Amino acid sequence: MTAQNLANPELAACEVHGMTRASFILRGALAAGAVYGTSAVTPFVSSALAQTGTSDVDILNFALTLEYLEADFYNAKAMQVGLSGQAKEYAKQFGEEEQAHVAALEAAIKELRGQADAVSKYSVTLEANANKEGHLYGSIVANDISKALKSAGYQVDADHINLDGPLKELGMYTVKVELHADVKTEVKVWVVPAASN
Repeated sequence: MTAQNLANPELAACEVHGMTRASFILRGALAAGAVYGTSAVTPFVSSALAQTGTSDVDILNFALTLEYLEADFYNAKAMQVGLSGQAKEYAKQFGEEEQAHVAALEAAIKELRGQADAVSKYSVTLEANANKEGHLYGSIVANDISKALKSAGYQVDADHINLDGPLKELGMYTVKVELHADVKTEVKVWVVPAASN
């Protein structure tokens, strides 16, 4: 591959030492940026390096985006630059592997869609102490809903539950659940008086 075939040839000359998550992402970004141009990869790398406490959903989204880029690179762009011999064979092999990664991640997302469908048909009932007007002594938060869903067999983390704020009154609530950027659903949450009320 010659420098004239690259969108940003100066990126091809950069070296990154060590093997950490950040250096791995940076190496991939430099390679992709050299071929696709920096504007194609900057948003993904910026968010990946800035995030430290990410959820499984965020990681799955990020991984799928990277796999799409890598699969496209090996299956399309790498062949356009005129590789030959062993380099062409490696590009083909890597392209097939990246396509398998895309398929695996898409299968995981499909499984999440099935889970979202099941969650939408389920309703959570949480008991809470409340006064005669129905105001709770305390509140119900995403972690409480997550625990109830998990005890019923649904693996929904608290960070997947979108509440506008804590639930502070008895009643029925429709709560949004986001298992993946493309997999959203709702669950009914019933907040009822505790048996001791």
